[in-house]
Amino acid sequence: MEVMRDGAGAPPALRGGAVAIGNFDGVHLGHQAVIGAAVRWARARGAPAIVATFEPHPSRHFRPEAPPFQLTSLAQKLRHFAGLGVDGAMVIPFDAALAGLSAEAFVDRWLVGRLAPRHLVTGADFGFGHRRSGNAATLAALGASRGFSTEALAPVEAEGAPVSSTRVREALARGDAGLATRLLTRPFAIEGPVIHGDKRGRTIGVPTANMEAGAYARPRYGVYAVRVRLPAGESRPGVANFGIRPMFEPPRELLETWILDWEGDLYGQSLEVGLVAFLREERRLDGLEALKRQILADAEAARAALG
Repeated sequence: MEVMRDGAGAPPALRGGAVAIGNFDGVHLGHQAVIGAAVRWARARGAPAIVATFEPHPSRHFRPEAPPFQLTSLAQKLRHFAGLGVDGAMVIPFDAALAGLSAEAFVDRWLVGRLAPRHLVTGADFGFGHRRSGNAATLAALGASRGFSTEALAPVEAEGAPVSSTRVREALARGDAGLATRLLTRPFAIEGPVIHGDKRGRTIGVPTANMEAGAYARPRYGVYAVRVRLPAGESRPGVANFGIRPMFEPPRELLETWILDWEGDLYGQSLEVGLVAFLREERRLDGLEALKRQILADAEAARAALG
């Protein structure tokens, strides 16, 4: 999959195809439906399929003080796009200049000018242009005069309600990792570098890889059964605590992951930790020996949850 950044237009081989456009934070079931529709249209005509997404998320531009809410980093989004079979992805920088464009100017500069689409797919609630002045009907009208057709997909429903990034965040906040996984079609995963911690885990035989959550939405504090993608791509089972570590001072929010049946030095390298199942709330224990016993019990519960 070819990635176009910094305002670059598509090369000739990627012009004249189907474009799915949206924020796609999470690349959940609903997003997959939009992207899948573009891929199917393109494959039926021997044309390229492109995803156009925004970075940073528009909400971060308009509300920089908002708490972290990201479900996927840009790198994760691009990997998920590639897994859905698209030929290219255009990363549109969302800044004050872009926010000030009219709906018509956005379509002409960023879609027609850089991608020359023949077909455009969005969610039915997609808004664009200055103060979200454009919508699906606007796209259809602009497409009729600029040579592209449009398709606006209704929300996908799952388990009795529409699938949305907000619903995924709410599930994570409750600790419902199972629902989040079903909506995303994979576990919610935090990816980032392994940092140095207090190294207390090593003293009790349970060394952990420590990571900060950064811009990600915060799941419920507690202990999780996890799947860990190592730097080389290997997947390993693990047990992780996400929270402020109430036994230690000062409080510090960390994701601390014990990768089961694995040893190695990961400092400075990037891990992806997927939260598969919530096991328990984090709690204060009576000393390191009690902590060790609890972690060993958590590890067995994680193995059972991971099958």
